[in-house]
Amino acid sequence: MDVHPAPENHGIVFERIDLHGPQSARCIKVGVDALIEANLCTKLGNAHGATVSTVEHLMAALAGCGIHNARIVLNGPEVPILDGSARPFVAAFVDAGMKRQGAPLMAIRLRRPVEIRMGDAWARLEPADQLSIAFEIDFPDAAIGRQHLELELCNGTFVRELSDCRTFCRQADVDFMRANGLALGGSYENAVVVSGEDVLSPGGLRRANEPVRHKMLDAMGDLAVAGAPILGRYVGHRAGHTLTGRLVRALMADPRAFDWVVIDAEQAHAMPGAGVCHADLAITA
Repeated sequence: MDVHPAPENHGIVFERIDLHGPQSARCIKVGVDALIEANLCTKLGNAHGATVSTVEHLMAALAGCGIHNARIVLNGPEVPILDGSARPFVAAFVDAGMKRQGAPLMAIRLRRPVEIRMGDAWARLEPADQLSIAFEIDFPDAAIGRQHLELELCNGTFVRELSDCRTFCRQADVDFMRANGLALGGSYENAVVVSGEDVLSPGGLRRANEPVRHKMLDAMGDLAVAGAPILGRYVGHRAGHTLTGRLVRALMADPRAFDWVVIDAEQAHAMPGAGVCHADLAITA
């Protein structure tokens, strides 16, 4: 996979170079129209049947670094999982450098709350001056248990506080998936695997509450599927990719729930990617 610079107003576009046909048929532009519901990941597709899966960590890294225009070239149907976090993507972007572009940045500002529920899980977006994420999880495994955290995602907070937090799963889930021919390429190196009170992955957790932080990372990536930064407060309770995806769809389908606004110079300093640098990455090393 390669991530290339793109011109102003290009947006984030994935291109599947392993597919045949015209370039337009191989390209998938990020937006709610491209969202496809899938279990355990975020999946996008176009009208020609081209799809790309597991985009959430890369999308979180792009949003967290303030990158709004990019062409992502893949030779397969899935974004590499790497170590299960967004940090490798962030490190690559910071090393390559990011360029300020001249076109004004448009953002989605919440006017009123939008909420979606699925059983005992729910997610809500509500008005706020800048993006913040609050998340609560509750798992029977003592290694995870109940965790809650809220952060304002401005001025590199995503890079410092969330980008290194890895996806996690239970050993019982791993055994079930492998018995059904799934996740055969997975290992303890690209996910935190727990069983009861034990963390089975080498080195244990990177942070005491790494699981809830990773859920916030996922939410950051799923919100970015809106195609523009969101100015609002996201609250998730036992939420996952499907629920957050439905929330973004519901938001964009209700023109009374949001306004399109131009980010001015003062607001720009409070955006997630403002001032991101190597020093932010050093905190996660």
